[in-house]
Amino acid sequence: MRRRELTAAERAATRQVCSLLLGYPDEELLERLPLLRTAAAALPPAPADPLRRFLDHVASTPLPRLQADYVETFDLRRRCNLYLTYFSCGDTRKRGMALLQIKHLYRRAGLVLDDAELPDHLAVVLEFAATGDPVRGERLLTQYRPGLELIRLALEDAASPYAAVLQAVGTTLPPVAAADREAVLRLAQQGPPTEEVGLDPYGAAPFAPPEHIPPPALPRTGAPA
Repeated sequence: MRRRELTAAERAATRQVCSLLLGYPDEELLERLPLLRTAAAALPPAPADPLRRFLDHVASTPLPRLQADYVETFDLRRRCNLYLTYFSCGDTRKRGMALLQIKHLYRRAGLVLDDAELPDHLAVVLEFAATGDPVRGERLLTQYRPGLELIRLALEDAASPYAAVLQAVGTTLPPVAAADREAVLRLAQQGPPTEEVGLDPYGAAPFAPPEHIPPPALPRTGAPA
């Protein structure tokens, strides 16, 4: 049976919940669990079911374990890192321009990031798409769809609970196009672009983002608050 397309309000709510769940877990996240459960329960099964599984995981796991798992999953694994421009630009000069373009996109929508936040972090992009500018946010998510899919596949391969959150994100987007599937395959085989000859972009060395990204600090509207 074909999945029902989400309404604009359902897409926004799903993306906002996912944005909060993809931030570094802290006491504030635990305090928000009842609101997040309420928001997820109001959604159709496609996003609600994976979100419920992940919320159950958060509720049943001690916070120090959640924090350690987050760092191990997203900070130490290149394929699972949440910086979307890394997958299309790699560690090249082109990535700096892509980050600047995204930041300008946010500024045109009246949103200014905290200096500690990189604009391509998936949690930030989802927050922008949910409460900032849904049209431009949708375009960003679509533009970086191959990276999104690679993150999801990597999390599923690692049997990470966070795979459920990426599955929920996917329900807010159209089905993966053939060109995106081909791009995902190329990324999986070759890794992102690099300007350093001989560097294996998905080698054994850990991925080290510039600095750890806290949960998004953009203005929030609607539930969950």
